[in-house]
Amino acid sequence: MTGSLLLSSAIIAVLVIGLPAVFHLTRYIGAKSDNVRKNEVYESGVRKTFKDPFDSFNVRFFLVGVVFLIFDVEVLYLFPWALDLRELGWFGLMEMFVFMGLLVGGLIYVYRSGILKWI
Repeated sequence: MTGSLLLSSAIIAVLVIGLPAVFHLTRYIGAKSDNVRKNEVYESGVRKTFKDPFDSFNVRFFLVGVVFLIFDVEVLYLFPWALDLRELGWFGLMEMFVFMGLLVGGLIYVYRSGILKWI
């Protein structure tokens, strides 16, 4: 009992004293370089992150994101189905075939409509 109490006290002491000390030391140990280029806003390869709301935006980014979310959420339905497959029996298997058929049909529609083409 006393060993675990001593260990937990040591862990708490390291967290309370050690972490702030390390964070404080990084101010003195870390590299220091202040210039205009370093302080410039840069997000995901885009230099200017604020734009006029009426600027044009390529809708393909949005469409690919929505298609990705649809097929990503589909995986959430596959895991519980796979866990309960024996209890569901043939009816559950046929339901999943119908579900996957609808998704494959949607993927074929997306492919034929040209949403995934970038050129």
